[in-house]
Amino acid sequence: MYQNYKVVVNTAAGRRRYMQYLVPPILNADIVDRYDIWVNTHNMVDIEFFKKLAKKYPKVNLVWQPDGVVNGIASINAFYRDCCDKDTIYMKLDDDVVWFEPELFEKMVKFRVDNPEYFLVSPLVINNALSTYLLQVHNKIKLDKYYMSICMERTISLDGWFAADLHNWFMEKYLTTGKYQELYVGKHPMAMGRFSINCILWFGGEMAEFKGEVPGDDEEFLSCIKPTQLGKANCFNGDALIAHFAFGTQREGLDKMDILNRYGNILHELWKQDETMRKIDVSVQQMMEEVETREDELSALPSPYRHVPKERETFAMRWGKKLPEKVRCAIRELQRKRQYKFIER
Repeated sequence: MYQNYKVVVNTAAGRRRYMQYLVPPILNADIVDRYDIWVNTHNMVDIEFFKKLAKKYPKVNLVWQPDGVVNGIASINAFYRDCCDKDTIYMKLDDDVVWFEPELFEKMVKFRVDNPEYFLVSPLVINNALSTYLLQVHNKIKLDKYYMSICMERTISLDGWFAADLHNWFMEKYLTTGKYQELYVGKHPMAMGRFSINCILWFGGEMAEFKGEVPGDDEEFLSCIKPTQLGKANCFNGDALIAHFAFGTQREGLDKMDILNRYGNILHELWKQDETMRKIDVSVQQMMEEVETREDELSALPSPYRHVPKERETFAMRWGKKLPEKVRCAIRELQRKRQYKFIER
């Protein structure tokens, strides 16, 4: 609770490989009244992991897709219909947020209450194009060239090697040293432009005014279309910080650089310093081990949701599969050798 507002955190889930690092600090946050896991997956191993969390921790509440159908990002929009309680502040975190500062919830909820004129508010996000832009223009990071303020900019939003360089820079200079506050950039309103909603907060009462009806792409609608219709801006609180692992096109490069395990090793060491966090971490890791030992059994179970037929492959994808294996290997090798030093240390 905060100033008579209930605080509900939610995550469209999910992927347990990331959520093992997201969940512990949420469970440990006293200001969070409830943690809603939006079950938006057919993966029965992940679902069993979520069920174990809900069974052990009363704060965890599983929310099933209201229409009974799961289709990746396209089926997330229906969950917002249940995020309209007028006395509640909602905070949505992506399932692959791999780190956030210890004071994040208190800071962001206070910022939300103190700035009611904005439609959405967001912290500063490591690996988010517009947050990277803010770091760039405030001289917090020295990049190889100037990158424009575009949500889907090809390098700072889509390139896995850039993301790996960014995460390594952050971990080496700011996370392991505890100096992440040096990256703060202050308050930054923005309007009529899309941004990646890796972490956003809204008032349930404001969502209730349109009954939580979010058509199509939730990111485009919530970050751009709806606030523009209302004549409102969104706002970054650049004095609160999180780290977002990957956008889809970045994942291969990040996995090759072992970035997720690096975060995991750092977090396990940090959490050992607090007995409550250590116990939660141990408990979550035990759940991970339990479901993974049953992976074959669980994977054979039917999904609770209807499947959506896959879209036809594009011509380019079909053409690519027809290339000889040697050619495809050569292309992958060229991609592997691409530049991945974008940041001046």
